[in-house]
Amino acid sequence: MKIDGALMVDDPAEAGPLAARLEAAGYDGGFSVEGRHDPFLPLSVAAQQTEQLELGTAIAVAFARNPMNLAHLGYDMQLLSRGRFILGLGTQIRPHIERRFSMPWSRPAARMREMILAIRAIWACWQDGGKLDFRGEFFTHTLMTPVFAPGPNPHGTPRIFCAGVGPRMTQVAGEVADGFLVHPFHTADFVRQATLPALEQGFARGGRGREDFEVSCQVILATGRNEEELTAARNGARAQISFYGSTPAYRPVLESLGRGDLHEELNRLSKRGGWLEMAGLVDDELLEQIAVVGAREEIPAMLRERYAGAVDRLSLIAPFAPDEALWADVVKSCKALAWSTRPSGREREDAGRTL
Repeated sequence: MKIDGALMVDDPAEAGPLAARLEAAGYDGGFSVEGRHDPFLPLSVAAQQTEQLELGTAIAVAFARNPMNLAHLGYDMQLLSRGRFILGLGTQIRPHIERRFSMPWSRPAARMREMILAIRAIWACWQDGGKLDFRGEFFTHTLMTPVFAPGPNPHGTPRIFCAGVGPRMTQVAGEVADGFLVHPFHTADFVRQATLPALEQGFARGGRGREDFEVSCQVILATGRNEEELTAARNGARAQISFYGSTPAYRPVLESLGRGDLHEELNRLSKRGGWLEMAGLVDDELLEQIAVVGAREEIPAMLRERYAGAVDRLSLIAPFAPDEALWADVVKSCKALAWSTRPSGREREDAGRTL
């Protein structure tokens, strides 16, 4: 099991020292987000101050950019990191794409599929020197002159991970991506009963298998060294869960628990800024179904119980429980455990029947 950390900084220059600390603490990867800063700039700094840490975006907003732009960013990050880069893409939601980024929105799963194929076509042109001739419904790339073609990347092309929640986007990831980014708003049952079967359908469509594919799962941790820290972390996790639950795109997770009506109330409160009220609607049962909640020393075993055999890497998310040592003890304990990261043939068959 790979363990990843968050490269979330107030200044992109801080990403280098933070990435070096993550590497020293035993993390396998560091991921940036599309938040207050562009997600690529911190990684370019981090690449210069690390040797082994995998670096990726989780996520970069795909529809705020175009395939050529992303192809160049991915290519250059692969060069800077000497082959350690993962291009993690997500859609964001329609209001942000149209009103924040002023970009078009339509048929997100089909658009994402074509975007990934277009990026790969551009990379193939650069790597192999062939003619660029990609013609799709959403994107067309038919011009590449030598002055703009960087040529073969000595480290190969980056892997592309795709984020999603619903079945159609998850199927797209299984069909054309190299990995899938599980949103932190999930339950273990949702991953096993909805996400994995949808990925299997995608694998079938793409004529490929699970062997060379990675499932990366972001996990909300609510933990602490004493009761005071644990209470604060639980409250922080409630707020984060209530925010996610108010978003229409994430309603399927609540519906899988028979709590779809809660989304309506959370969404209503979010529109009038009722953030404290929203957090109060996340009861203990829902909190523990989505977040991993327990004493700090219990967390590694709890993670293994939830995710062994289902995912390949875990990203630990605990912004409401900051830790100067970067959870090094938890990472070390997780790596000391025996993990089974690939579902057996019987598990895959059972998963397929639940879809």
